[in-house]
Amino acid sequence: MNELKFIDEYRDSQLAKKYLDKIFQITTRPWKIMEACGGQTHTIVKYGIDQLLPAFITLVHGPGCPVCVTPVSKIDAAIELVLRFKVILCSFGDMLRVPGTSMDLLRVKAQGGDVRVVYSPLDAIRVAKENPTREVVFFAIGFETTAPANAMVADLAKKQGIQNFSLLVAQVLVPPALAAILSSTASKIDAFLAPGHVCTVVGYEEYEALVQKYKIPIVVTGFEPIDILQGIIMCIDQLENGKLKIENQYTRSVKKEGNLIAKKKIFEIFDVTHQTWRGLGNIEWSGLKLSENYRDLDSEFRFHLSSRFPQSENENSDCISGLILQGVKKPLECQQFGKRCHPDHPLGATMVSSEGACAAYFRYRGLFRHE
Repeated sequence: MNELKFIDEYRDSQLAKKYLDKIFQITTRPWKIMEACGGQTHTIVKYGIDQLLPAFITLVHGPGCPVCVTPVSKIDAAIELVLRFKVILCSFGDMLRVPGTSMDLLRVKAQGGDVRVVYSPLDAIRVAKENPTREVVFFAIGFETTAPANAMVADLAKKQGIQNFSLLVAQVLVPPALAAILSSTASKIDAFLAPGHVCTVVGYEEYEALVQKYKIPIVVTGFEPIDILQGIIMCIDQLENGKLKIENQYTRSVKKEGNLIAKKKIFEIFDVTHQTWRGLGNIEWSGLKLSENYRDLDSEFRFHLSSRFPQSENENSDCISGLILQGVKKPLECQQFGKRCHPDHPLGATMVSSEGACAAYFRYRGLFRHE
């Protein structure tokens, strides 16, 4: 695929039509392709890419939203830190509406809990310095994309001796989650569009093992409409011709080895661990935890939370977000979509996050509005 230079070229309707024509030309049988990034999901839904493809090409949405896969136990732990231990909790804004077992952080804030929206982990360090008599916790969530910054802030706090700062860590790793989906009998995926921003940090060498084990094409893909169409063409070309390999559509940002400096910092600060994913369950070696040298900065250790909040999934029984995150269902298949579940009253995390699939359908498709 030829690489373009300017952003408007990646949104050019005539170029998009040429790629769509090519997809129709090369496709001879049904294929199911999963995108593993919430940014890609929103592009697909916003521009109607899934509706422009041949009817027998199915795009399904995977666990590509880090807010959406943060387990209930972590939300409950964050709430406990604020209500019981009276900490200042610093979090990205998306997390405030994600349901816990009985409430969310926005309700905690409304009840007087000190929950503050920040835009960078460094903001949480600043809050800790400004409030030396208060414990300050940063809710460190995300895929590999946010891990370098969260590792950096842990390292900074330790080096500067900031005693009143810690992290509630909910960092997850994408490849083990894709392996879990491929191992499931419920999800029959023929190819993956791999997340470009994640691979910008860690590269795509680890995805090669998935290709070999599960005999499936994986294409590292960007986020603009032309990126998505190019990625789909690369997937279909492999599928139609019996090729199985990892390819990189997002060459303007991603190198095979990733960002070596960022990767080094991640694994200096964090160790790989088992992690529960909301909607997917426990996945071995799919998360990050602070290493032994940084354990004093781990909020769960500092406040003895692990035994009080075992990793679990207490999702609302009327919410099918777990099936959506697995690519088994789509948002419009949910009986509660746009009715009992909407952005003002979300039943599940996929309606909350700016990267959630349900939020994308509600925003761009406009097929339902709440009663």
